[in-house]
Amino acid sequence: MMQGLPIGYEDFREIIEKNLYYVDKTLMIKNLIDRHGKVNLFTRPRRFGKTLNLSMLRRFFEYESDEKGNRIDNGKLFQGLKIAASGEKYMAYQGKFPVINLSLKAARQPDFEMAYQSMVDELAKEFGRHSCLLDSDSLNEDEKERFLLIMRRKADRIAYAKALDFLSLCLAKHYKEKVIILIDEYDVPLENAYFEGFYQQMASFIRSLFESALKTNSNLEFGVITGCLRISRESIFTGLNNLDIYSILSPWYAKDFGFTEEDVKKLLKDYNLQDKSGEVKSWYDGYLFGDAEIYNPWSIINYAHTSMGDRNAYPRPYWSNTSSNSIIRELIEKADLETRREIEALIAGDAIEKPVHEDITYEDIHESKENLWNFLYFTGYLRKLEELQKDDMIYLRLAIPNREVRSIYKKTILMWFDKNIGKADVPGLISALEKGDCEAVGDFLSGQLMETISFFDYAENYYHGFLAGLLKSQNKYEVFSNPESGLGRPDIVMREMKFRGQVIILELKTAKKFDDMEPLCMEALKQIESRQYEKAFIEEGCGNVKKYGVCFYKKGCIVKCS
Repeated sequence: MMQGLPIGYEDFREIIEKNLYYVDKTLMIKNLIDRHGKVNLFTRPRRFGKTLNLSMLRRFFEYESDEKGNRIDNGKLFQGLKIAASGEKYMAYQGKFPVINLSLKAARQPDFEMAYQSMVDELAKEFGRHSCLLDSDSLNEDEKERFLLIMRRKADRIAYAKALDFLSLCLAKHYKEKVIILIDEYDVPLENAYFEGFYQQMASFIRSLFESALKTNSNLEFGVITGCLRISRESIFTGLNNLDIYSILSPWYAKDFGFTEEDVKKLLKDYNLQDKSGEVKSWYDGYLFGDAEIYNPWSIINYAHTSMGDRNAYPRPYWSNTSSNSIIRELIEKADLETRREIEALIAGDAIEKPVHEDITYEDIHESKENLWNFLYFTGYLRKLEELQKDDMIYLRLAIPNREVRSIYKKTILMWFDKNIGKADVPGLISALEKGDCEAVGDFLSGQLMETISFFDYAENYYHGFLAGLLKSQNKYEVFSNPESGLGRPDIVMREMKFRGQVIILELKTAKKFDDMEPLCMEALKQIESRQYEKAFIEEGCGNVKKYGVCFYKKGCIVKCS
């Protein structure tokens, strides 16, 4: 019987105890022990296993007790896994330390007060998880009173800003061991605050929370922080000189987040999906962490789950349904001509070259276009092909990782196009078509193409969708694509919504070079005549029928009528 797949599971213990499929990442524990990093920041795209890895670390290192104070043995969870095979030197750390475990993802709220209260709630829950300290002889009455105020959400703001430092003091006094601090999704409150307009308030609170816990905390054994982006030391980690940063550029811990080629091959074999490897690779591979080729783990697990029910199911963009695409929207909506051309090149499969800046803040997004490209790279929407050095600066050749991410760009572009149609002078286009002003129609469509991001390599179906989308934004004419008429199917037919209304027939062509445009317009007009496209409309009592041959070449358009 095949193991269940852990969709929606983020607790390591729950996955192991329910015998769900687990891709072994426990050597991350060995790396942390061997490297002796005091504070370790890991930045990876969303849904690449950060939360599960922190849960794994907690279950390994924590001296855990139940509500009655009885010791919970988590050592059995790691039997048969890579860390257990690494030897007693490493297993001696299992269950040794008190652990503070905090997630900040609930702070995605519309204003600062709600975001702050969400973090207060998470801090109070973590104090509640350690409420056995209230019975400890190691804490004095003042400490217990302060502990209770924080746990009951009645403390003042400064108490919550220093809550992690205070909790680590209490834990260290009780257990006579230094404390491990795990913080998940540290940048979610900052990203949210940037887009909602209260970044400085949030940055100040996070800075205070981290500084007391990670910079001046004598009770800290080590800390692990995860997020999508590396936020500059000056913004959040002020004076934190003991911070080791492991971004997707770092060779360290490269295989500890996401699935390697070996992981994916084993999973496909375990679920009898070996024949799907090519499809899986084109859709979900393509990330490069350090020098390791990495697959999107969330998408792989969901793909395997879907395929168990239907082996012929088409691959889907699972990641796009969970990841915030606001950064891509920012790029597309604010794109100038150069940026639009670069987006087109990426979607066509080409690469662009950009300087890399790891140490940035959300406020820096619009300081330069390069910063926005960097955000896209570090959040998983681009991959590194090559690293270059020019004029003492590091540049990256960047491309879209795979078909899944390319579909996100396409969907976002289509949404942007639909939104921007409302700004176009479509009534002016309709008027020009009614008057037979071919030059005005061609100029209008050429202008719109210059402002549009295309992603079909200028194939005819791209132009068809582009023109149909424009025309359907008006209410005077019904617009039909490829309706049956006469001896064939015209590309686009516009029928005025009134008795004996006018009909406009548009036949589209795509040229491979400029000199072919006018001849192809004439060919389109001949096709309308030879296939008698207008006959059915005349028989139905429609009024005047206008016929247009429309030819596109890249960002240009020529129109002829008869």
